Formats: sequence, structure tokens, C-alpha cells
Amino acid sequence: MAGAALHPRATLTLDYLCAVLERASLITNEQRRETVARGDVMHARLLRQRATGPRKRGASVGDGVHPAEVIVAMGLGQGGDERFPLTERAVMQALAQHVGVPFVDLDPLKIDAKLAPKLLSRPFARRHGALIIAADDRTVTVAVSDPLDHSLIDDLQTHVRREPRLVVSTPTEIQRLITDFYGFRGAVDAAEQQASGGVDIGNLERYVKLNRVEEIEASDSHVVAAVEYLLHYALDQRASDVHIEPRREHSAVRMRIDGVLHNVHTLPKVVHAAVVSRVKTLARLDIAEKRRPQDGRIKTARGDREVEMRVSTIAVAFGEKLVLRIFDPGALLRDLPDVGLFEAQLQIADRFLGRHHGLILVTGPTGSGKTTTLYGALRQLATPEVNVVTIEDPIEIVVEAFNQVSVQPKIGFGFAEALRHVLRQDPDVIMVGEVRDAETAAIALQSALTGHMVLATLHTNDASSAITRLLELDVDPFVLASTLVGVIAQRLVRTVCPTCRVETFLTADQMTLLGLDVHELRAQGQSPELMVAFGEGCVQCRSTGLLGRTGVFEILEIDDKIRKLVIGKASSKEILKQARHDGLMTLREAAIKKLAKGVTSFEEVLRVTTEN
Repeated sequence: MAGAALHPRATLTLDYLCAVLERASLITNEQRRETVARGDVMHARLLRQRATGPRKRGASVGDGVHPAEVIVAMGLGQGGDERFPLTERAVMQALAQHVGVPFVDLDPLKIDAKLAPKLLSRPFARRHGALIIAADDRTVTVAVSDPLDHSLIDDLQTHVRREPRLVVSTPTEIQRLITDFYGFRGAVDAAEQQASGGVDIGNLERYVKLNRVEEIEASDSHVVAAVEYLLHYALDQRASDVHIEPRREHSAVRMRIDGVLHNVHTLPKVVHAAVVSRVKTLARLDIAEKRRPQDGRIKTARGDREVEMRVSTIAVAFGEKLVLRIFDPGALLRDLPDVGLFEAQLQIADRFLGRHHGLILVTGPTGSGKTTTLYGALRQLATPEVNVVTIEDPIEIVVEAFNQVSVQPKIGFGFAEALRHVLRQDPDVIMVGEVRDAETAAIALQSALTGHMVLATLHTNDASSAITRLLELDVDPFVLASTLVGVIAQRLVRTVCPTCRVETFLTADQMTLLGLDVHELRAQGQSPELMVAFGEGCVQCRSTGLLGRTGVFEILEIDDKIRKLVIGKASSKEILKQARHDGLMTLREAAIKKLAKGVTSFEEVLRVTTEN
């Protein structure tokens, strides 16, 4: 409204927006003239890319391409400096400031997805580039890409019968959320209407309802659309897991992003079974079996690469819960230098992998990034001259360079049995997904002893505990000492968001919690202050201050001193003491080093590490 009042006759054209940007020193006069001259050509090109129909001369927002998108497509540098590309966000911020309307970054996890479809039609939202993001009894807050749209205010008052308050957001984000909110919510509402004619499915009545639910799942395009919207949304948000959870009155959809679960959607209870069964159909699971847990996989395309999803179902109190675990090759398949190792640690790991035989252990709890590290190591080893075989439960992601074997305990084909058969396949490098029992441990050690390189995982807290865990499985200490090359323990820490990153100093109490002695540092002539970074919170990191994750590692190299301790069945504390004397960097120390480099936060260091 403020924009319309300040500019009663202005309309948002390419020329107008370029003038705003030049006044804000975001583009030069030369850039402005070149952009206006080439604007029609770029506008036509964008229209062809979107296949939205023929271009009209002088077309503006309503024709599908926003002037800001045309400007950004030109690839301009801010103020003529190509090192700082002009972004859509910067363009819209300048426009918002010029017309006196607040600019807002849209966070889909903070917006009620039901609100906009309930108050405005999708054609209206598309035509005006407007999305309702908040409402009360008297007002509605509307994110717009054109604050100079004169007809919008009157149309909004007619449709919602409340006082509209405009905020400016980027056109790309508004259109994307219109697709997500209207598409997903519209599909769910339509599915609810079609499914609501039946009897509510409770635990005792579910068998009676099966056939009707199957008919809905097999033919209902609304459920199909809802599931597709949900999967696309999860991939857009970089979710690693999607939880579809039945509750007493509704179904909750939650997504794990950077290790933290977020509430995303709620589904009507009557739609839950149809959505779950649709996912089960995609994963080739038995949609009629709702009592026993099931596991399956879905493979889909994401741009120019494939994405795999692992599907797991289990019966809970109010129905069948489904979890999709998403494996994005871009995140999972990293080279070893990219997983977070310090340079000195990377050199030690390279020495491990340079051996022609022996056992390398990777340890850590579930979700600590062991698979990513192992795949990075295997990709380094996998050459045309090397036969790499993996034994996994299940196969995390298919890699053509490996020969991947999935264990099947139901038919008696476990890790030990698989390892026996793999040894007959002329392997050079063997990866054992997990050493769970004495038999697997013994065969793995024997394989390493007879000239194979074996990589395996264990669930232990640190590197030294992995040795004692194997000794507890009654492996021969002499064989272990002669075959074990090294142990890599790891955790994942969330990294500080670069958008809202600020620097500060740790307090004395915080340094004490990290095990740093302030008085000793002063006595040694070192600064007792440690500069670190943290995120204040923004829309990119969903107000957490953290965005993305990296690994923290503890690498134990087996030398003669450690071998003597292994043969003597020393405790993990004795092994750790000797290793630290020889220069081992513990998980806590590695995390503190990343903290000092501004990579992660103080809270993350405390969360993922324990004092050794």
C-alpha cells in the first residue's frame, strides 16, 4: 500500500526497475542502458524457456517473467564489479526500499501452508505474484513481487475482506511457494474430499477398509500429486529424512534438515493411509501389509543426477508410520579431501589407503557420516586395476565403480556369510558395512592378513574404543596387532551460516567447559581469548544460525607402541594415553580447532563431542 501511495502512476517495468537500481548504485549508467536495450531479447528467451506462450511487447509481471528476473539473467556485477553478481534478492531489496515497503525473506517452514489456498485462488496468486503469508481477523500480510500493482489492493480487499499489508519478496520464491502450497494443499484437500465418504480407519477396522484404500491409491491423481509435491519439497529443502507420522486427530509431516527435525505439514487423518500407500507403491512394497515393518527403495531424477530414497514403514499406535531417508549423491559421494579432514589428518588417511593390505576401521554413532567417509576412501582406491567389493545392509547408494553386495539375514546371508563368498570373487579391496559379531570380525581380520585391504565400521565413541571392542569379540590380539592399520573416529557438526555469521569471543566459563585452562594459557604467554563465530539466525538457516554439516575426525595410526598395547590387551584409556603422547588429535580437540577457525559453533562442539 505504501508503494502505491508513494508512486500513484508508476508501473513496474524494466526501465523503471533499472532506474531504481542505478539510483541505489547497484548498476552503472552503462549497465542500465545495455540492460534496457537487450531487455526484450532476454525477456523472450526466458519466456521460451518457461514455455508460457508468445511474448507481448512491453510485457510485465503478469506475463510470467518479472523485470528482476530479466536483470539477473543479464549476469550483471554490482556497480560494474563482476566479483559481486547482482542477485534477485538484492534487486528486490532495492525496489522495496525505494517504494517504502518492507522486504521479507520467505521461510516456507514458518508459513502456514493452508492459509493462502484458503483465502485466495491460485489463478489470482499467479496473476498478481502474491502470496498470503499471515492473517488475523482484521488484516492479511501479502508477499508481492510487484508493489506497484494498482489493482492488487482493491482486488485483495474484495477477495479477503480484510486490510492488506504488503511486503516485498523475490518473484522466484513467491512463485515457487505458490506451486508448493497450492499444489500440495490442493491435492490433499481434494484427496480428503474423495476419501471422507468412507468410515474412519481405526486399528480394528483397517482390514475392512483395505480394498477401498487401495482403489483410492491406485487411481486417485490428487494423492499422486500430493506425494510428488512432498518429495520435490523435501529435495528443495535439502532434507535427509521425511517422517509421515499418524497422530490421534491428524497426520504430521516432519523433515530432518541438517540433523534437526522440522514440522512441515499436517495431513487430514483420512488422507494419511492413501499418502503412505502411494509411497509404498513407488517403493514396490506390499500396500496391503500394514502390520509388519517393510523396507524398500525409490529412485528418482534430481536435475542431472539420480537421487535414491530408502523407505521404511512400521505400525505405531495410531496407524502406519513411514520414513523416507534421502540419499543425494551430491552430498554422499564426496572425495576424501572434502569430508572435513585437516591437512595433517588427510596425510595420515592417505598413508592408510596407500597400504596394499590391512584393516582400516571407521567408527562413530549412526548418522555420523561414516558412509560418506568410506565411499570417499573407496572412490580413491577404485581404479580399473582394482576390484572393490562392498558388503552393506542395505546398499546406501549405488556406485558403478564398486561391486556392491546387500546382506539378506532372512535367508541366512549375513555379513560373515557374504564375506566368505566375496573372498572367492578375487577382491582387492573389501568394505564391510558393519562388524557386529565375532565371526565377521575374525573373517575380516583373516582377509586382511591374507593380502586384502579391508575397510569396516564399528559403533564406538572414539578410536581407541574400537580396538577394545574387537578384543571383546575374542579376536586374536596378535592377528589384530599385525593387521590393523588405523582407526578413524568421526562426528558431524553443523556449520555456521555464512549469511548471518558474526564473530565474538568465548567467555572464560565457555573455555572452561571446553577443557581449556585460561590461567595456564596466560602462564604460557598465550592469549586467553578465543575468537569464534556464530549465526544470528536468518531465513536461509531457518533462524538456527547453522547451515550444512562437516566432519570432525580423530585418527589413530597403529605404530609399534600401540601394537604392544594391543597384544597386551590394554584398556582403551591406556591406548588413548599413548596415542595422545604420540600426537593424536582427539574429537574434542578437532572440534575446538574447527570452532577456532569459525567453521562451527560453541554449542555444536559441546553437543557432538565428549571429553576423552
